[in-house]
Amino acid sequence: MSVRQPEDMDCGEDAPTDLPDHPSLGEYVQISNVIAQLRTTDLAGSIRFYTSLPGFALAFQYEDFYAGIRAGTQLFHLKLVDAKDPSIDFVDREEHLHLYFETSDVSAAADAFRRAGVRLQKDVHSTPWGTREFVVHDDQGHTLYFGQQIDA
Repeated sequence: MSVRQPEDMDCGEDAPTDLPDHPSLGEYVQISNVIAQLRTTDLAGSIRFYTSLPGFALAFQYEDFYAGIRAGTQLFHLKLVDAKDPSIDFVDREEHLHLYFETSDVSAAADAFRRAGVRLQKDVHSTPWGTREFVVHDDQGHTLYFGQQIDA
């Protein structure tokens, strides 16, 4: 197998220097967005939860089992399922997350959430990796982080 380095890509100094020779590498696919999907056992309840958050709105709903939620310029999907998302307990136990929302003013976002009646699981705090964050759980228990990069 031959390898080649695309000359028009700047991947940083720690990036791999070789890429496998693959027909699709001749023309790079431009990915414009990645859309996450959360599972819910109560689509109407999840839509109510998310649309009550400041800056969130229903983008679309397909019948009674699928919806899109707009958060600023971003979109994520909700899918109705029969059983609780098995990742919820794992994520909670291991201190992981389901979604991370970046914001330019995390303190203002936390204040707006509190005024909207949203309970913060973890209040605004600084992290060793240079962010300020707060954490909420949605109506199903999914862990949602909201964060702001701290200027160095």
